[in-house]
Amino acid sequence: MSAAIKFGSRLKEVRIHLCQKSPCCQGVRDFIEQHYVSVKSNNPKVPILIRECSGVEPKLWTRHELGKETCVSLKDLSASDVLEQISSVAK
Repeated sequence: MSAAIKFGSRLKEVRIHLCQKSPCCQGVRDFIEQHYVSVKSNNPKVPILIRECSGVEPKLWTRHELGKETCVSLKDLSASDVLEQISSVAK
């Protein structure tokens, strides 16, 4: 899957929570290294926040219109799986 994700107009914010060292977060760290720049460049007006904290389970939070939020676990996913998750919730 290409990292050329274009977010829907109703998406207002993306937050990714991860641990810097935990093995269950490796795919999220790989996603950030491999795909973050292209995803951000395709969606310059949408804030994409990366939050690192020791010992947390990796999660993807999205905020949509009217304050609706969704949360998806990214535990033990590969970088391409993380990209798929972002693509599916960002539409």
